[in-house]
Amino acid sequence: MTYTFAPRWLALSRPERGAMRAEHIEPVFAAYADRVSARFFDAEAFHGRFSDFAVLETEDLGAYYFLVEALRDTPLIAEGYLSFGEIFLGVADGFAEYERTRAAGLR
Repeated sequence: MTYTFAPRWLALSRPERGAMRAEHIEPVFAAYADRVSARFFDAEAFHGRFSDFAVLETEDLGAYYFLVEALRDTPLIAEGYLSFGEIFLGVADGFAEYERTRAAGLR
């Protein structure tokens, strides 16, 4: 999931940003931590289309969807501090599972 922080986010002091993350973002990820794992990456020094990206992993697409909806309800997104970009979905080594399933005669 790619996302970009708006200039108004960067205008906040680092302590203000940290407080907003702690109050609004961390609780959302904590609520879904048993079903969705997340790793966060800075990209602004390497890419011009987005400033950051997250790799989210889950076996529960419903939990993933609810996590994103909960994020959208936070001031970070609702008030325009951050906007989502492209979201890529994939299955790790999906071809291998497909081949195992076909070899077993399952579909």
